[in-house]
Amino acid sequence: MSPLTYIILWPLVAALLLCLVPRNYGFLMRLVALAVTLLTMILAVKMFWQYDSAPAGPNGIKFEQLVPWVSSLGISYHVGVDGLNVGLILMGSIVAFAAACCGWEIRNREKEFYILLLVMTGGILAAFASLDLFLFYFAHELALVPTFIMIGVWGRGENKNYATFQITLYLSVGALIALIGLIALYLQFPAAIRTFDVVELTKQVQKNPISLHGQNLVFPLLLFGFGILISLWPFHTWAPLGYGSAPTATAMLHAGVLKKFGLYGLLRIALPLLPQATHNWVNVIAWLCLGNILYCGLVALRQKNLNWLIGYSSVAHMGFVFLGIASLNVIGISGAVLVMIAHGFLAALSFGLSGYLYHTTGTLEMNKLGGLLRKLPFLGTAMIMAMFAGCGLPGFANFAGEVTVFFGAWQKYQLITGIAVWAALVIGAVYMLRAIRDIWHGPLPEKWAALAESSWPFRKVPYLVLLVSLLVFGFFPRLLTEKITPSAQKIVDLATVPTATPVVAAKAALVAEAKP
Repeated sequence: MSPLTYIILWPLVAALLLCLVPRNYGFLMRLVALAVTLLTMILAVKMFWQYDSAPAGPNGIKFEQLVPWVSSLGISYHVGVDGLNVGLILMGSIVAFAAACCGWEIRNREKEFYILLLVMTGGILAAFASLDLFLFYFAHELALVPTFIMIGVWGRGENKNYATFQITLYLSVGALIALIGLIALYLQFPAAIRTFDVVELTKQVQKNPISLHGQNLVFPLLLFGFGILISLWPFHTWAPLGYGSAPTATAMLHAGVLKKFGLYGLLRIALPLLPQATHNWVNVIAWLCLGNILYCGLVALRQKNLNWLIGYSSVAHMGFVFLGIASLNVIGISGAVLVMIAHGFLAALSFGLSGYLYHTTGTLEMNKLGGLLRKLPFLGTAMIMAMFAGCGLPGFANFAGEVTVFFGAWQKYQLITGIAVWAALVIGAVYMLRAIRDIWHGPLPEKWAALAESSWPFRKVPYLVLLVSLLVFGFFPRLLTEKITPSAQKIVDLATVPTATPVVAAKAALVAEAKP
């Protein structure tokens, strides 16, 4: 049995077992959630460590497991990893453990909270491990539904109900459009060979490409369906409000991990299977990504609430991934995957620290804070490091990813890359450094004179784990890039070589025969 199956099943089995525990055993539920997410993280780290030496199947997939599920429809339980998702699964498991550690803020309905947290974790990891379109989508929905419930029940702020309705509406519409696109993709193949298996679909497309009409029908559905889930501009407005109202653990998991689902879907499904439509749309993607990078960066400049600033910064960072995807070369796509992993750690760390600050001070309005580094040295140091990482400071994984994306994108989009570099270096630095000044430096208001950090060392564990992850992959990005590059090359080979449709191929053959 693949280790991926254990990584996926442990959180889901634990969630089922917690259903049997009386609700007054809150400490036991917290302990189970911590133990299971820690075990999942250890298994993911072990898998990542063994990845290079593990044998690969005929399709280059490692730790693969295939079990037929609904044979009549071509649905199977098919999981495995390559360079595209091995780092995402590692990142997801680490963030899940950190999010479980930050669940201490929940004091009511703990049973339901930890059940939903574990279901969300299992769904996220299953979505990234899946090589079957049906399982891929089903696992995402399994992880997405708890997000709505957790914001509605345990969210904070006077706008939490509005945030719940907005995020539910946006993400449900995005998921529905993506589902229509996946079904349309499935129907492009003859009934006799229809399957949801991504590996088999890739083989079939290499032999018999989907018609240009079919590609142009499916690709925009996947792009905008996944784009809404990713917070692609201009469909981004749900993200800052949703994250600002969500409980800390939920914001960490969704912003850090689940939001990468759509990006992973584009890389795993849309680019390899729909190469001609990809060429037709990459310029649109490249210009839309400026909305994320430039517009959302400018909006972040005006934010007075820390969570809203982090939310808009998170949306802006998604633009770098889209820019890497639009480059359609190995350097850019490798950088896009590296940014996805780095941003997962950074978003989880930022929202985790902001949640800690909120429960310490009772506010995230930056004009009400100031000079807190004197009273909260660990929290302040960790948040300053996180904000430096958000600025793209060398030494953090974000810098390695963004620089790689810029090198890849420069080969194709000099103007767009120049604007993106300026936005990252200037706008990002301005709003992050200003937040550092307003929160941690300057005079200390009298009302914070009695503040003190928690003396419980365990409170620091999730932030240290995430910081160490950012620094390890920042100083040693080859740990990821050496795994990512071969898979990025396969995507480029499939996506950048326009494959003629059968009609076009037939016409070309007739022309060739007619020549003397």
